[in-house]
Amino acid sequence: MAEETTARGGGIWAAADLVTPMAIRVAATLRLADHIAAGTRTTEALAEAVHADRDVLGRLLDHLVTAGVLSGAGAGTYELTAMGRYLCDGQPDAMQSVLDIEGALGHAELSLVHLLHTVRTGEPAFPQQYGLTFWEDLSADDRRAGSFDALMGARLAVHAPAVAQAYPWGGLRRLIDVGGGDGSMLITILQAHQGLHGTVLDLPGPVRRAEKAIAEAGLEHRARAVAGSFFDELPADGDGYLLSSILHNWDDASAARIMRRCADAAATTASVFVVDYFNNQSVQTEGDLRMLCYFGGRQHSLEQLGEMAAPTGLRIVSVLPAGRMSVVELRRS
Repeated sequence: MAEETTARGGGIWAAADLVTPMAIRVAATLRLADHIAAGTRTTEALAEAVHADRDVLGRLLDHLVTAGVLSGAGAGTYELTAMGRYLCDGQPDAMQSVLDIEGALGHAELSLVHLLHTVRTGEPAFPQQYGLTFWEDLSADDRRAGSFDALMGARLAVHAPAVAQAYPWGGLRRLIDVGGGDGSMLITILQAHQGLHGTVLDLPGPVRRAEKAIAEAGLEHRARAVAGSFFDELPADGDGYLLSSILHNWDDASAARIMRRCADAAATTASVFVVDYFNNQSVQTEGDLRMLCYFGGRQHSLEQLGEMAAPTGLRIVSVLPAGRMSVVELRRS
């Protein structure tokens, strides 16, 4: 019989495969790439290092060779490929912490097996998998909460320089970063605009980290961190209210409530800024399904953002590119 030369099902099997994605996620969780990079390269030594079954780990490693993550060097010895190096911690664009099944996002990804439930009911998949909402789960597990904060802080740090340059923030007096986490975004903006003052508003845990980061950046004279919830009344002393990668984490009603709180605090003179992934009127469909399954959230298009803001009296007045993200300014009509 002639060897099959076309992808099975026209490539649909490869697109729908669960084995390889899970094998890579297990490799990330066990930090196999870090061990291999450090010189632990045989099946036996790796099994001992990661406390795994030798036979099963060997079979996993062999599939990672097939998948192009590793290369076989003979006699049960493995090397990292160019792809596999992205699983090493500390590398540019490193994916280990994102794919780690025991971390916040890798843990959440497992709920995608309940996408059918979400499609049928409109409910998020995460509670179907774990019996808790995403946020309840973070509150119950300090390790996952720490991994989530670290991932979000790292992501903001990557995008923050472009956001800091995208808008003339220096024309504001005080910018309030609503749900600002560890302060990464606000600190970068303040460092680029010397006359600006700022406030991070978040829950007590992130606020403690923000206070430390502000002090380390030497910005105590221009920045502060206050504990609070974006579902409650916000400080009224800002002339800019920043929502950076916040709204997509919540269902429509909750996102609208957050927008309402910002609009009320902004009154008639301040602006509300939404920083997120906007590509004209389109939505990132993969990210949208993730937000839906994790939180019941939504990755908004600009049109959807405008529709959500309209009942608060806010309208979009500018959209400025900031690397892969955009800075959307909204003001009272």
